[in-house]
Amino acid sequence: MSELNNEAITREAAATVVEATDIRSRVRSLTLNAIRQRHVEAAQVRQIVSALTSGINFGLEQQARDSKAAVGEAFAGLDEALRKSAEATHLALQQLSDHGNEFSDIELTVAIENLRQTEREFLATVSEVAAAASDRIRAEWQEVVTHAARTGTDTGRQVADTVNTFSKRMADVAVDVRVVGGGAVRQLSSRFVEVSSGILAGLTDAIKEK
Repeated sequence: MSELNNEAITREAAATVVEATDIRSRVRSLTLNAIRQRHVEAAQVRQIVSALTSGINFGLEQQARDSKAAVGEAFAGLDEALRKSAEATHLALQQLSDHGNEFSDIELTVAIENLRQTEREFLATVSEVAAAASDRIRAEWQEVVTHAARTGTDTGRQVADTVNTFSKRMADVAVDVRVVGGGAVRQLSSRFVEVSSGILAGLTDAIKEK
């Protein structure tokens, strides 16, 4: 798998839209591959979403045809990928929690907050990048984002399920992630990142085999 920095993501997303073939599945695969390389930290996912949306905009600007269907397919692929990433987080938390004291309440809290942040920034990031597009394309994005905000996304539903599953354990401990030292957070989350990345790889491979 080639390195997917922001420029590569933007370039591949633009090519996907220009070629106009299997946009949904290709955007999903591109997003999942980027997350696998750069892990599930919210800041990294935000960069991926931003670069991918920029590429979609660039590709659409080169097309004279109606962009509504392409925007809808691209957004659906992005949402599917982020839902799979959230599912990997859920499964990783379950797996680590089965080890009892080996997985601390701080690690759980940091992982859940990271998941919530990713979900909060999903639509905001798409809207922010889409605002720089032409009037025609910006209007298509606004329609898709407004609908998603009203009805909810698959990513949001997966995040809500994960939070609900672990809410009791989180309620039993008062941990504020803001008071945890940066070094401690990185050390505690490295184990989670390793497990969740492995699970996400498995989920991604399962999609490819269908």
